[in-house]
Amino acid sequence: MQQLNRKLAVLTALSLAACGGAIDNGSDSEGADVAPHVHAIASQQGKPGGGGTNGISYHGGPVVLGTPAVYNIFYSNGGFTSSDVSFLNALPGGLSGSPYEMINSTYYNGSSQHVSAAMSFGGQASTTEYLGNSLSDAQILQIISDTIGAGKLPLDPNGLYFVLTSADVTASSGFCTNYCGWHTHGNVGTTKIRYSFVGDPDRCPAACNAQTSSPNAYGTGVNGMASIYAHESEETFSDPDGNAWYDTRGAENADKCAWTFGTEFTSNGARANITLGGTNMLIQQNWVNASGGYCSMHYP
Repeated sequence: MQQLNRKLAVLTALSLAACGGAIDNGSDSEGADVAPHVHAIASQQGKPGGGGTNGISYHGGPVVLGTPAVYNIFYSNGGFTSSDVSFLNALPGGLSGSPYEMINSTYYNGSSQHVSAAMSFGGQASTTEYLGNSLSDAQILQIISDTIGAGKLPLDPNGLYFVLTSADVTASSGFCTNYCGWHTHGNVGTTKIRYSFVGDPDRCPAACNAQTSSPNAYGTGVNGMASIYAHESEETFSDPDGNAWYDTRGAENADKCAWTFGTEFTSNGARANITLGGTNMLIQQNWVNASGGYCSMHYP
């Protein structure tokens, strides 16, 4: 069985380059969806990939139930403004219970228990670039472990931790060249956690941002991060360990709709397709596991 390490691949001419570097801790990495255990967006994900009557199949693993808490860790030497932090911290609350997030309620476990489409914001922590500005996969997990060990965030086995880096920071396993973000799991002490890396697309807008203008009062970088953030959260909740929901190519639900946005409107001179908490954004579609399977911004 392949390692859980799905990565949201870079955008190339409106398609994603499937690339799946495996994480050295046996977790799932998101950026370009590679096989079942690599969480990343693959090329032409908007097309059904097969594997079931809805174009995606269940493989027996767990989904995340209840209302998981989402935690944000900002890794930066001053690269995020206070408004950037507020924008990204508001995402879990804006997504929770929305028609968009209801798409994830079409996914379930072997006991027919469905993903709730709800999440909560569990808190945030900030740290300097104490491990440098080129992070290995192991160091990304270390940042989470150090943050929890310092008492800045709780140890939550049902939660999702995001490591969010500013534009001066890269990830040595392929940020901007192979992927734009990823999700996986690993251990903090003896406790298994789920976590995600999302880098700032301002570092490589041609690879990891769908547009170079902002549909709201916030910067282009954090707006690009919002779509990747949504992608990684959707896949974490429906396929946290890389052995639940994916198609015959290994594409998870958000991978199948990567870099597609459905019906759009113009906001602030830029493209937008959803309003969350009163803020217009451009966030990718997700795969509905019903009616034959399709990409959408809402369910039902």
